[in-house]
Amino acid sequence: MAIDEVVKINHIVEAYLRSPEYQKLLSDHPLIRVETRLADDLMNISGSAVHLSKALMNLVSNAAEAIVQIGRVTITTTNSYIDRPIRGYDVVNEGEYVALTVSDNGMGIGAEDLGRIFEPFYTKKKMGRSGTGLGMAVVWGTVKDHRGYIDFESEEGNGSRFTLYFPVTRRQADVARRVAIEEYMGNGETILVVDDVREQREIASAILTTLGYRVESVDRGEAAVTFLASTAVDLLILDMIMSPGMDGLDTYRQVIRRHPGQKAIIASGFSETARIREVLKLGAASYLKKPYTIENIGMAVRAALTSAANA
Repeated sequence: MAIDEVVKINHIVEAYLRSPEYQKLLSDHPLIRVETRLADDLMNISGSAVHLSKALMNLVSNAAEAIVQIGRVTITTTNSYIDRPIRGYDVVNEGEYVALTVSDNGMGIGAEDLGRIFEPFYTKKKMGRSGTGLGMAVVWGTVKDHRGYIDFESEEGNGSRFTLYFPVTRRQADVARRVAIEEYMGNGETILVVDDVREQREIASAILTTLGYRVESVDRGEAAVTFLASTAVDLLILDMIMSPGMDGLDTYRQVIRRHPGQKAIIASGFSETARIREVLKLGAASYLKKPYTIENIGMAVRAALTSAANA
């Protein structure tokens, strides 16, 4: 199958909710409520809209069949930056992903069945009450064809949650975002990117170079302190979680001890934490949520460089 389209998962979900298949599901399960929680800023993936739609349809159908009478199925999309591998059903490696989650509050899956749910025809015997029994095998094949990963949790009597991780692409379906790029172009300022993940350093450096900045990068906080001992920079972009060694907070403490007023942005793939808030109290201009896009990093950098409060 061709999987090189630029795909917006939210569009897949929205199209499914307008489909005859979805209307039939509601008719067959009138006591089930389907809710959506779709991220407004969802990034793109490279894939096949047709096959992704079939995978979503199978997940929702399977979730509905797991509910005996009254219940709820929730479809969620979000950007997800994996800083450390997730070791669940699948090992989800470090990287930037769009995550599609389908959860239900149905009867769940017994421990004896968890290891077999993606086997062809096993669904019909143990989980579903209709269909061909190939639904979950189709989901598995689609995810793997898209170079993605699956994680799930289920407990008998307490429902199930399936999360599909698809690698982000920075290809664009259109060029609308370029209209306002002049608002956050750089003027040759020097930025030091500090991140222990090589891919993240390369992504940030490539975006910032495209925006007109001069970029340096190091792989840990100690290296940043050493670099700044001999070289001045206009702005630091500090990853919060780095291992081994100092994290973003400890690094910034060391930096401002030697270079008071050093402008900085703290970045993380996780939600804001107490340590991130402490970095902001010390003088960092803002918290930047990964994964990076040209807009979010460009606007954050421009704001930090022009902020008098952080000078």
